[in-house]
Amino acid sequence: MNRQFAQSYKASSVQTASPGQLVLMLYDGALKFLQVAEAGFQETNVRTRNEQINNNLIKAQNILAELQTSLDMKVEGEFSKTMFQLYDFMIRQLQEANIRKAHEPIKVVDGMLRDIRDAWEEMLKKNSATAAAAQSAVPDGVPSKAPAEAKGKTGGSLDASA
Repeated sequence: MNRQFAQSYKASSVQTASPGQLVLMLYDGALKFLQVAEAGFQETNVRTRNEQINNNLIKAQNILAELQTSLDMKVEGEFSKTMFQLYDFMIRQLQEANIRKAHEPIKVVDGMLRDIRDAWEEMLKKNSATAAAAQSAVPDGVPSKAPAEAKGKTGGSLDASA
């Protein structure tokens, strides 16, 4: 019963999340899969160990590939190009970790991804605070378009609004 409730809650969270929050959820999911892959190194059964590491590294790679393909490369500036290259580097590191069954590339990706995730979360908080301030500054009865509603893009098709 609790599992069914948790699945329903998770589905509802995804369906009602803003695009910016969805990106944060993807970062959290990738980090979770990296942790589970790391835990696989402690497994004594070789088959179980290899499956746990392999399956979870592939899931993290899939999330990174999704983040990479969602970048809008037509937007001027270096953000999208830099993020594309960064995601590509992380995917290659996880492939190497999976082939060699090595900890170090996973740790490298975990650190980079955690930094990006935390920066993304901070940006969402600032956008949310800016939107709230803009909304409260508008007199009653006057329609407004707060920054979060203006659908501002951050270096691509990833909508940063909270």
